[in-house]
Amino acid sequence: MPAPTSPDTSLVRRARKVNRVLAETYPDAHCELDFDDAFQLLVVTVLSAQTTDRRVNAARPALFAAYPDARAMAAAPREHLEELVGPLGFFRQKTTSLLKLSAALVENYDGEVPGRLDDLVTLPGVGRKTANVVLGNAFGVPGITVDTHFGRLVRRFGWTTETDPVKVEFAVGDLFEKKDWTMLSHHVIWHGRRRCHAKKPACGACPVARWCPSYGEGPTDPVEAEKLVRTQGPA
Repeated sequence: MPAPTSPDTSLVRRARKVNRVLAETYPDAHCELDFDDAFQLLVVTVLSAQTTDRRVNAARPALFAAYPDARAMAAAPREHLEELVGPLGFFRQKTTSLLKLSAALVENYDGEVPGRLDDLVTLPGVGRKTANVVLGNAFGVPGITVDTHFGRLVRRFGWTTETDPVKVEFAVGDLFEKKDWTMLSHHVIWHGRRRCHAKKPACGACPVARWCPSYGEGPTDPVEAEKLVRTQGPA
């Protein structure tokens, strides 16, 4: 079996330059899900599937006022939990996920959220993406969050051609120092939500256009691109 190869040094330099420019462009980049502790972040990340962070943040106060920890949520009446998460869509599936997740935390971790990826991914409804969100933002453990924005942008940037989220995570992780992984995720996701939209990226208003092999997929005229940024807003 051939030995694994290191990433091309020119690709590493280009990728790290893009991250530095994005860091300058979005100095306030952070997790856009509101949370007070690791349990809240775990729950809201699970709830964020197929809906917006804004909607999850709106539902969060009532949810945690009623069920502030894993023990309380594991004992929640299903009907009331469904009512609280109803505005987020797929409420039956999400209620089932929260009940199973909370019960597993109580049974296996004394109601506390574990701080290791290998433990987190054993929890019902928790994959590597959710685990990395929790590790990076609640525990300070570096992780790469491969959501739809991140996957789309790193392929546009030419950092990888992989489409499987786990393969994307490892391919991009090889380009950066581990300590940078969490903030890299925020920078790329913020750019994907604000400028590099899925259907019509604002190429003419892109701070990293000169290093992007996909430049031209969206309008390149600066005026038209800036108008697009204003009208589309964060996705």
